[in-house]
Amino acid sequence: MTAPVRILLADDEHLIRGALAALLALEEDLTVVAQAASGPEALAMAKAHRPEVAVLDLQMPGLDGIEVAAELRRLLPDCRTMIVTGHGRPGYLKRALEVGVRGFLPKTVSAADLAGIIRTVRSGGRYVDPELAAEAISAGDSPLTPRETDVLELAADGTPVAEIAVRAGLSPGTVRNYLSSAAGKLGAENRHAAVRLAREHGWL
Repeated sequence: MTAPVRILLADDEHLIRGALAALLALEEDLTVVAQAASGPEALAMAKAHRPEVAVLDLQMPGLDGIEVAAELRRLLPDCRTMIVTGHGRPGYLKRALEVGVRGFLPKTVSAADLAGIIRTVRSGGRYVDPELAAEAISAGDSPLTPRETDVLELAADGTPVAEIAVRAGLSPGTVRNYLSSAAGKLGAENRHAAVRLAREHGWL
């Protein structure tokens, strides 16, 4: 009998991660060997447990899922990576594919479909959710980096820089730099105009 596929789950939302682990445990050919709540923890767990497939949340403290995937490609080239996200932004999908991510899917996917996609990815296949792919194609390429996009989104509701810094795990100065850079790239006079322009183009 073939050994179960070894899986790493990384998501900073404990309830979601725990639910996924419990559901995947019902599959005889899959086993969750490690869990993580942040990007750095995901890398540490991957090095310790050497999973065959890493299921990574897109947005995590420390390092985002794509940054973790890029590092895993270097550290553990045999480990296939998948990104799970609550919202697909064009820049993220393109960057994920560039670093070798094999699966890109929404958090709304069913447990049964997730299990099937893990099997597909483990066997060398690729899966990109059709709706996320369509959104990415229709929106075009964003000039913003993923970090600039994250910070701009956190600023969308008028959140103070200090609070954005805490939520993003960055220093206030770095947050200001990202906001300034994003506004400059979008030709916006301030962060509020930058948010509006980014949303109009489907980049937020």
